[in-house]
Amino acid sequence: MTETNLTVAVIDPSRARAAILEEGLRAAGVGRVVIMPDTADLTERVNALRPDVIVVHLESPSRDILEQMSGVSRQVERPVAMFVDRSDATMMQAAVDAGISAYVVDGLRAERIKSILDIAILRFNAFARLQRELSEARGELADRKLIERAKGILMSVKGLSEDEAYKQLRRKAMNEKRKIADIARAIVTTADLLG
Repeated sequence: MTETNLTVAVIDPSRARAAILEEGLRAAGVGRVVIMPDTADLTERVNALRPDVIVVHLESPSRDILEQMSGVSRQVERPVAMFVDRSDATMMQAAVDAGISAYVVDGLRAERIKSILDIAILRFNAFARLQRELSEARGELADRKLIERAKGILMSVKGLSEDEAYKQLRRKAMNEKRKIADIARAIVTTADLLG
């Protein structure tokens, strides 16, 4: 996505700071910048706008703001870059826990905005990819456990060896053009109902 196609939501209660952010974003080639001067109904407004990136600038973040940003970043699944004038280790950790992609203390300068946004987007995408991979791995592990349980049921009920039970699962899946895990799920569900 090129910068001219980006929509950036800027959340900043200070008009002067928001103007600096907007200037830096426009100089970086960002096509659309929408200023939100407060956090009232933030989730709904961000959902309606569907920005590519959210930029927040505050003097000092509060736990309430970080919780609100956590909800926004999870719900709309967008990178969030936060600029703060002052912070401490506790707030930094809270920002990381809230899913903030870039947390910059005392670093609001127009010429730095583009590189910080680029990093925020890259970090967000890397984290999203890791989350997807973790979810897929958990799904595969759950499927394997289900298949093992179904094999055990077939071995017990039909007196099959482990290899024969797996071959029967695979054959049924191929005949019905379904996944082995789906066949296993049906066997386990039936056994649970009858058991």
